[in-house]
Amino acid sequence: MAKIENKDIIEALKEKTILEVKELVDMMKEEFGVDPSAVAVAAAPAGGEAAEESATKTVVLKDAGAAKIAVIKVIREITGLGLVDAKGLADNGGNIKENVSADEANEIKAKLEEAGATVELA
Repeated sequence: MAKIENKDIIEALKEKTILEVKELVDMMKEEFGVDPSAVAVAAAPAGGEAAEESATKTVVLKDAGAAKIAVIKVIREITGLGLVDAKGLADNGGNIKENVSADEANEIKAKLEEAGATVELA
């Protein structure tokens, strides 16, 4: 029997209906005793983890500046923290928000800088 290339399998799958693909998956489960969808889901983070890691940012407050009250208000708006916790962040600096998209991080940075803070993205 001639070996079938992966690209040929993909091309054949493109021509199938969703029901036919589901039937194929069920047959694979029965034949090999493995759920192929579970393998695909488990394998995805390994390859996509580095891309996700570089796509997310941490917003770090370095200094609240002269207008500390305005910065505290923005911190509370962004994080939902209480007054005491937001003041602590404004006084001591630190991570305002972690693992956010680059766009959201830039928006947060702009709000805090507008209020007078010094912010860095990590």
